[in-house]
Amino acid sequence: MCGIVGYIGDKNAVPILMEGLRKLEYRGYDSAGVAVYTKENIEVRKYKGRLSVLEEHLKKETLDGSLGIGHTRWATHGEPSDVNSHPHTNCSGDIAVVHNGIIENYMSIKSMLIEKGYTFRSETDTEVLAHYVDYFYKDDLLEAVTKVLEKIRGSYAFAVISRREPDKIICVRKENPLIVGIGNGENFIASDIPAILNHTRRIYLLNENELAVIKKDRISFFDESGKEVGKEVFEVNWDVAAAEKGGFEHFMIKEIHEQPKAVKDTMTSRVLPDSAGIKLDDIKLTKEELQNFNKIYMVACGTAYHACMVGKYVIEKLARIPVEVEIASEFRYRDPIVDEKTLTIIVSQSGETLDTLAALKEARRKGSRILSIVNVVGSSIARESHDVLYTWAGPEIAVASTKAYTTQLIAIYIIALYMAKLKGTLKDEEIESIKDEMRRLPELVEETLKYKSTIQKFATHNSNARDIFYLGRGIDYAVALEGSLKLKEISYIHSEAYAAGELKHGTIALIENGTIVLAVLTQDELYEKMVSNVKEVKARGAFVFALAKEGSTEVEKVADYTLYIPKVSDILAPVVAVMPLQLLAYYMAVEKGCDVDKPRNLAKSVTVE
Repeated sequence: MCGIVGYIGDKNAVPILMEGLRKLEYRGYDSAGVAVYTKENIEVRKYKGRLSVLEEHLKKETLDGSLGIGHTRWATHGEPSDVNSHPHTNCSGDIAVVHNGIIENYMSIKSMLIEKGYTFRSETDTEVLAHYVDYFYKDDLLEAVTKVLEKIRGSYAFAVISRREPDKIICVRKENPLIVGIGNGENFIASDIPAILNHTRRIYLLNENELAVIKKDRISFFDESGKEVGKEVFEVNWDVAAAEKGGFEHFMIKEIHEQPKAVKDTMTSRVLPDSAGIKLDDIKLTKEELQNFNKIYMVACGTAYHACMVGKYVIEKLARIPVEVEIASEFRYRDPIVDEKTLTIIVSQSGETLDTLAALKEARRKGSRILSIVNVVGSSIARESHDVLYTWAGPEIAVASTKAYTTQLIAIYIIALYMAKLKGTLKDEEIESIKDEMRRLPELVEETLKYKSTIQKFATHNSNARDIFYLGRGIDYAVALEGSLKLKEISYIHSEAYAAGELKHGTIALIENGTIVLAVLTQDELYEKMVSNVKEVKARGAFVFALAKEGSTEVEKVADYTLYIPKVSDILAPVVAVMPLQLLAYYMAVEKGCDVDKPRNLAKSVTVE
């Protein structure tokens, strides 16, 4: 969740580090700091709070050096504080470390170091790294870091600088993202591409357990055995402007508006006209291979998990293959029944979600074929998978995912149709009908944006709500879960989603006069039953906001407020229906004065368990 940046060259490192940290603010953090070599000492400045706190302190002095590392921290070990902020140093202050992730055996190492006379200021596992490097350091920083790697356990990315070797940054990656940017007489490191995109489009992607030595005019890479390895340069082809707000008040509303394009881009070259069918990029999946699978696991976290819930309905209905949906953080700890006859579909926006990556490795270890849906090219999950279908959503900056979710749905539809075609579970004309409607989705999603002012007005009158319940049946239940998550994560309003038929098995006891209930009614076969559920909560005093398809007018006779999405087939309805729910969450948060793009306690890329 934290952010790392680093610079070595001939320029003053501080402005470059601060610019990079600003580009990483979307990842979520509670403190920030930098360590800069000033030709005499390593100077560390770090403070609890927003990056602006660090900036204000740096304005009061001149901190000039051409070697530096910076960090935004999201607390795991020790509360947010100046002392626990990164960077951390050894006792003499001539080694500095920034670190993402967790060192699992840090307590035993810390105890050993205390016995050796080392003193600790913070509660963090990162400070242990700084002292441990010092413990092994003789006259070769690379050798010391290599010895540390032999002893520590966990998932991490970290960078180290030393006053005694001011010509290099040494960095390591294990299950946490880290890239190296290539400059002209200068080089960079970062947790994510936007941090250095103003300086270079040429980067190296570190693989698992790789170590890099970064000098201003040379970059070397080593595997875990210490053998030097070569790497290919990755060229970034998206625009810097893609990571800017573009005139919108927040990244989230900008990204909601980008969904028509993102949906279209994800279908381009895949949903082909007429007999050309469905293409899965370079993925080779034969009819025989598909028939060999007796089950599909779909594994993800958060919003991606909700996309998988839609995926279960879609794949089972179209391709007639049993699908189990699993929360990634639970998957590997229950010894799942996975083997070579299992296809595991992994879904992640960042491609770096630690729980999801761990689930992937567990499934792969058991012999499963891995097909991943990710948004970030070259990410860890993409590289660990047998097959990858990228969602072309572009950079998603807001913590609350919007366009990543809708493009994940599109990728799932594409996979389901491909499987249905291979298995022959749908007739050609049925596949063509779904494809034709999919090509209309960008237009339908765009049309849904016209409800912005209506939804904003509703939010103005109801932003003081204490609780909001979401109801849906079938595929609408999955949509309700995502709508509820969006509301709670950015507006902090308590919200829960329920399969509507389950409400009367206990939870209806919470409905009282004025309780807001948002009912999703986009499934024709379940429409009448949902209307009955709306009547049930109305009879107990609920205020009902109903979301239905055009032409389904029965519900407006019982609901207090009804909004209609364009008419669309039941199976594709989630792509369109989620839009008003995203807008509702956004405007509720704005009305409450919340920090929409950086909600409290949350981060974009979750790289700790």
